[in-house]
Amino acid sequence: MGLFSFLTKEIAIDLGTANTVIIYNDKVVVDEPSIVALERDTGKIIAVGKKAMLMHGKTHDNIKTIRPLRDGVIADFQSAEYMIREMIKMIGIKGSIFPPALKMVICIPSGITEVEERAVKDSAEQAGAKEIKLIHEPMAAAIGIGIDVLEPTGNMIIDIGGGTSEIAVIALGGIVNNTSIRIAGDDFNADIEEYMRKQHNINIGERTAERIKIEVGAALTDLENPPDDYAVHGRDMLTGIPKEITVNYKEIATCLDKSISKVEAAVLNALENTPPELSADIYRTGIYLAGGGSLLRGLDKRIHQKTKLPVHVAEDPLRAVARGTGIALKNFEKFTFLIK
Repeated sequence: MGLFSFLTKEIAIDLGTANTVIIYNDKVVVDEPSIVALERDTGKIIAVGKKAMLMHGKTHDNIKTIRPLRDGVIADFQSAEYMIREMIKMIGIKGSIFPPALKMVICIPSGITEVEERAVKDSAEQAGAKEIKLIHEPMAAAIGIGIDVLEPTGNMIIDIGGGTSEIAVIALGGIVNNTSIRIAGDDFNADIEEYMRKQHNINIGERTAERIKIEVGAALTDLENPPDDYAVHGRDMLTGIPKEITVNYKEIATCLDKSISKVEAAVLNALENTPPELSADIYRTGIYLAGGGSLLRGLDKRIHQKTKLPVHVAEDPLRAVARGTGIALKNFEKFTFLIK
């Protein structure tokens, strides 16, 4: 504890492809879409988060919306830095005389390269961080679910986010084996857009595809409590006139089948590469699902049918990774697996 340690503010950031969540003082203070809107002429940022999301797909020539993260990694460095800075401002941390020094734990996908890791650190430093540690998503998800990751027991975590699906076996505070595939929520949206074009001759945007996924998305064509049919509005590809069609969950389950099969294949691949002692543990503890993708209806059942293992969906799966990042922040010194 230094003389000016009271000036240090600690924040945990789950920097996601779809949403960014910031935890400060053990509370979720920011939960915003990872998107910025800027003026093309001046490069000036107009909006960040929810406000920018409302503009997405509705902009004129002088405004463009950018999602700085693609596949879980920073694709647009400048926008990412600005987004992090603006979202930190939303917390409302004020220094009395000096600006506060920020100590951060940031969550990253486990499959990213050193260069991509560096980009995350640089963005955070530019946004005012003095001390940064990184934590891998599956590890953060496991901590957020409430698993004691330091125990000599194997646990399997599947974290399906917006850009990546992370499948990892965790024991003794480390990732024993890890599969990171770039098939996740964004790909589900793209599948829905393509299906609408091919089957219904209707053009829809990314936001509408996301809504369809939330309202009637499913991983199985046979659900116990099926959702009501959903009315979709878009542009008729033949006449160019706006029109409405109705879709049901069976159609969406069919169009998502290919992408979900790839996630299943990655899960089986991860199980194949698990040491036998840990496999015995996983047989008892089962598989844990986290991330927004785990909210897809019937996904837990489908993975259970494929693996014959018990599948548990985390409580509030959207924030499991952020919660784990927050706990890691409090145990900054104790958790040796944090990446410096």
